[in-house]
Amino acid sequence: MERNFRSRQGEIDLIARHGEYLVFCEVKYRRNNDKGTPQDAVGYAKQRRICKVADYYRVLHGLGNSVSVRYDVIAIQDDQIEWIPNAFPHVYAKG
Repeated sequence: MERNFRSRQGEIDLIARHGEYLVFCEVKYRRNNDKGTPQDAVGYAKQRRICKVADYYRVLHGLGNSVSVRYDVIAIQDDQIEWIPNAFPHVYAKG
């Protein structure tokens, strides 16, 4: 549906539909494991930021809680691609 959706809160790499879900995808690439795996780069702070942007996207498009949401990670290491559906739960913003 969209690529590189940006707001003041941050960016979401891909927004797609998969069955009943509105899927917010984070794409991470690493050449090797020297700095950890691509999945390691999507820590709690990054998850929280993605969720804040996803919340904004849903409000902007009038979706609210009417659509099921999922957060996926697409991890690319060298030439290996791993799609991790439902990689993390929604992280609620504090305050």
